[in-house]
Amino acid sequence: MAPLDSQLASNLFSIGAERLALLGKHHKALMQGYLDGHIDETVFSESALKKLIAARILWRPDEQQPLALRPLVSELIASMVADENRRQINADVAEKLEQIRNRVQAYRDAQFKGDYSVAELQLQRLTEHVHDLSGQFEEAIDSLWHRLNSDFGFVSSLDDKIRENERAQKQLRRLLDGLDLLDFNELIELSEGNNHLRKLLVSQLQNQLSSHHSSLLEVQKRLVQLLAKFRQQQARSLLIANMAAFLRQHPKYQPADYPNRSELPALFNQAAAIRPQAAIALDKASERSVLAELVRSLPRPSSIELPEQHSASFAELLADEEIAARQQALKTDVENFYLRVIDQGGKLSALDYLEQQKLAWDSEIWLYQIIAEYQALPVEEKQMFAIRRDEAPASTVNQLLLIRDIQIALKAA
Repeated sequence: MAPLDSQLASNLFSIGAERLALLGKHHKALMQGYLDGHIDETVFSESALKKLIAARILWRPDEQQPLALRPLVSELIASMVADENRRQINADVAEKLEQIRNRVQAYRDAQFKGDYSVAELQLQRLTEHVHDLSGQFEEAIDSLWHRLNSDFGFVSSLDDKIRENERAQKQLRRLLDGLDLLDFNELIELSEGNNHLRKLLVSQLQNQLSSHHSSLLEVQKRLVQLLAKFRQQQARSLLIANMAAFLRQHPKYQPADYPNRSELPALFNQAAAIRPQAAIALDKASERSVLAELVRSLPRPSSIELPEQHSASFAELLADEEIAARQQALKTDVENFYLRVIDQGGKLSALDYLEQQKLAWDSEIWLYQIIAEYQALPVEEKQMFAIRRDEAPASTVNQLLLIRDIQIALKAA
């Protein structure tokens, strides 16, 4: 474990040194963003913004909000410069909610007095508190995912993995309890009559907390899966360890030869029973009488009377021949239509062809036969044609699509 610990410490050192260097390199712009409450993206290059976001120094609280400092970075700066207005003594959810209530009251008082500059400042501070509250949950969920993806892999035994899992379960339970403290009925009452407060305290916060709930649900599923997997591995390891201890205590132990025993334990006796096969010995004269009795005792099959089949009349045969002739004529006309498409080389409408040739077929039967012939073509020949259906709904209240016409075109080689 020593080389692994040293490698982990080396990685932490390099990552920490790189991110501290980023803070020092962009210290002026970051400090200005701390004072303004948001980051001016035009000051940074695109690569610098990507590095600061990847280093968890900047984040975007909402798609419509500008970039801002991470809550922990803001709290670090507030602690270093002793900014008591932003310094968070207690990072508990209840404390955050109390700060939000106080900011809302201060914002309403400033608006009532007509001091709009102070009201704007209080609204900015309230926005920071709401984003900090959501950011704390996001940081905690990221910490849980980091623990699942890294801490479980660096422990020395299954017992340590199970303890890490239990710690993560407790942290997840605390986060769920913290989310339960948020009463949206109270937040709706706080933001009543003000569009800015309703959007901030109800719409945005509710969307963010719904996302946190979904993330926590995925974390909980992963924790349960890992715990079940660890328990299974622990049971197998315990079985192997007990067997190894038994073999150490009985070094001359030899497993019994169970296949050669007359009575097998039920655990090993899983073979299916053998069914003996028998055959009649026709070469033995003494058994012929027995065989004859067995044959005579066999049940005789009952005779089945078949219904009389009346021969078809001449008129029925003639009607069948007429139907077959009409089907063949329709198929021939459809084949001529496809040949016209090949000769013409362009797009051809089925109904226009029916009208031009003055064919007596019903339009619906004609379109159906064209589709049937296209579907019956081999794959190689079907790829030569492009079929386009002219469809329209049956009515404004019925969205069933009816085929009005079909256009067949020859694809270019």
